[in-house]
Amino acid sequence: MLKFPDGTQVRVNGLSEILADLYSQGKQANRETIEEIMMRLEEKNHIPLAEGIRNEYRHILLKEYGEYVESRADHHST
Repeated sequence: MLKFPDGTQVRVNGLSEILADLYSQGKQANRETIEEIMMRLEEKNHIPLAEGIRNEYRHILLKEYGEYVESRADHHST
């Protein structure tokens, strides 16, 4: 579930699997990785074509993936 700044929540299919796969490949939380997440998500989810909305998705996904990477790094360092 992605949470947008306006409080909107959107269910996205396959996000957990995509994050885990990219993390296992050592991908960093950057623009290139976020574009890959967007492409993969579009295979199973409708993401609006409006660039403003797509930018919101990118921002949220960057935050989500960054937190995912950080949580895994914290888990492995303890």
